[in-house]
Amino acid sequence: MNLTNPSELKLLLGKHGFRFSKAMGQNFLIASWVPERIAAEAGIDECTGVLEVGPGVGCLTHELAQYAGKVLAVELDQRLRPVLAETLSDCENAEVLFGDVLKQDLPALVREKFEGLRPVVCANLPYNVTSPLLTAFLEAGCFETVTVMIQREVAKRLCARPGTADYGAFTVFTQWHAEPEILFDVSPGCFLPAPKVTSSVVKLTVRKAPPVEVMSEKRFFSVVRAAFNQRRKTLLNALSAGLNGFTKEQLAQAISDCGLDEKVRGEALGIAAFARLSDRLDAMAKETTV
Repeated sequence: MNLTNPSELKLLLGKHGFRFSKAMGQNFLIASWVPERIAAEAGIDECTGVLEVGPGVGCLTHELAQYAGKVLAVELDQRLRPVLAETLSDCENAEVLFGDVLKQDLPALVREKFEGLRPVVCANLPYNVTSPLLTAFLEAGCFETVTVMIQREVAKRLCARPGTADYGAFTVFTQWHAEPEILFDVSPGCFLPAPKVTSSVVKLTVRKAPPVEVMSEKRFFSVVRAAFNQRRKTLLNALSAGLNGFTKEQLAQAISDCGLDEKVRGEALGIAAFARLSDRLDAMAKETTV
C-alpha cells in the first residue's frame, strides 16, 4: 500500500470511517519524497531511537522504521488505532503509544523505550501545538536532535537573527537550547487536506551546554520575556513594565553598565547581550538584599 497516494489514502481512511479533525490539525502527507527526505536528513540509523508525534496513517513512521533501531509513535487520536494497526503491521521495530505526548514524562519514556539507542525526535507536528511540543522536547534534555515539519513562519522565527522582525522570545529560547537549521520547504499541495500555509522541515541540534553562562537561567528568561512582551517599546520601558523588583533608575543603570544605548529595543539584543544584562540585574538584586 502506498500511504502517500491520494486515492489509496482515501480508500484506507474510508474503510475505517475516518474523517479529518481540524481541531487536531490533521494534514496527511501525499508526496512520497517528503517522508523519504525527512528520514534521510534527520540522520537516522540502526543506533537511533526515534520519537515521532502525530504519525497520522504512518507514512513517516514507515520510512523511519526502515532506518532506525526503534520508532515510538505517539498518537492522540484514538480513531487512528485500527488504521495504524493495518499500515504498520510489517514494521516490527515500530510501536504506537496512544495518548497526549505533552502529558508524558519524556526522559522516563526515553529510558524505557530507547535503552542503548541514541534518542531523537522526528515528526510532522500539528500546527496548533508546535510551540508547546518544541518547548517540551528541548526542556526534556534527553534528545540529541529534533527534526520536525512545522509552519514556515515558525521555522523562520526559530532561526531568526537579532534585529529582524521574526526574532523574538521563542527564538532566544530555542537558540539557547539548540542550533536550528531549516532543511527544506514543503508546499501545501503535498498534504491532504491542503493547509493554507507552506511548511518547513527544521532540524534542531540540541546543545550539550548553553551558548553562554549565566548566574541565573530563571532571571535570564524573565528578562527575555519582558523585553519582548512589548517589543515596540524601548528595552528600558519594556523591562519597567514587565520585570518586577527593580526601579526604572536601576534598570537604566543596568542597561548602561552593559554598554547598551538607553533607547535600544529588546529585539536588537543577542543571547550574549541578554546574558550580560541578566547577570547585571542578578548582581544588583543581591546587592540590595545584603
